[in-house]
Amino acid sequence: MSRGTRGGGAHEDGAYEDGTYGGGVYEGGDRSASRNGAGNRAGSGTGNSARSGTGSGPADGAPRPHLSHRVPDLGALELLLAVARHGSLGAAAREVGITQPAASSRIRSMERQLGVALVDRSPRGSRLTDAGALVTDWARRIVEAAEAFDAGAQALRGRRDSRLRVAASMTIAEYLLPGWLIALRAERPDTAVSLQAGNSAAVAERLFAGDADVGFVEGLAVPDGLDGVVVAHDRLSIVAAPSHPWARRRAPLDPAELAATPLVLRERGSGTRQVLDAALAAHGGLARPLLELASTTAVKAAAVSGAGPAVLSELAITEELASRRLVAVPVEGVVLRRDLRAVWPAGHRPTGPARDLLSLTRDRPRER
Repeated sequence: MSRGTRGGGAHEDGAYEDGTYGGGVYEGGDRSASRNGAGNRAGSGTGNSARSGTGSGPADGAPRPHLSHRVPDLGALELLLAVARHGSLGAAAREVGITQPAASSRIRSMERQLGVALVDRSPRGSRLTDAGALVTDWARRIVEAAEAFDAGAQALRGRRDSRLRVAASMTIAEYLLPGWLIALRAERPDTAVSLQAGNSAAVAERLFAGDADVGFVEGLAVPDGLDGVVVAHDRLSIVAAPSHPWARRRAPLDPAELAATPLVLRERGSGTRQVLDAALAAHGGLARPLLELASTTAVKAAAVSGAGPAVLSELAITEELASRRLVAVPVEGVVLRRDLRAVWPAGHRPTGPARDLLSLTRDRPRER
């Protein structure tokens, strides 16, 4: 058999001295595979596995095999498809945005990986070998499937980003979230937002049930099973109508007197009630409530009407204090400060519009 030359000369069987066949490098095996389409070994159904009845997949109960290390990556397959379209390695390189030497190197690497020659290179251009044409056909199906996968993933992200479900305890829902949501609207005008208001316990339940993407609570700590960050701080105030005796007193209330007095309060499970219960636990606990109401607005209205003293967030009473419809009653010896938190199911940090909402909250906090 005569020896060929690099400049277009080849051995009679088409192999160069360095082991290339039409520009492709072999790792061994039957070189004729590239000329007959490599079909018998490439999954055409005529191999040993097909004859033994195992070609369609693993037997029932057997572990599914992992992809072979000989499967090229998508970028290499896209380059091969570009070579097929243009008949030129240089044009293919320009289409995929890499240099021609890088494209040539990637094709050679893919040929080594597959063990077959894919492209014949010549001064007139680059053309696919028979094996290359077959691999290109397979590659086209893989790339099309990947494009469909990517389009589906984008659609899922779009559906996720098209809505935001927020659950928040009453004070945050009424006095903080409106401003945050207006700012979010400016950044994400196409996102539809729904807000469910309730006490802190109800917020946790909605998150666990998957009915909310992010929640905001007012309690002493992050509920079990949730992660969270502090987004703001708040203080509870004792308030009364101007006609109430407490509105005229000069000396601060002491914790025992506060604990013994029936008050207008939020219901159990609310963040306000949790903080107050904890603060007065060492002083005999709260007396039986005068009224127990399910919203901040209802508690405030009862206090303004003169029903009795109430405990409310400072965020909720700014206008009432300024207009003297309510009077703040001083108290000493008890801490009524609390942290307001964004929360979500443990291990599932918010993404998309929920993440953007967190970035707009007033205090960017440390994670718990």
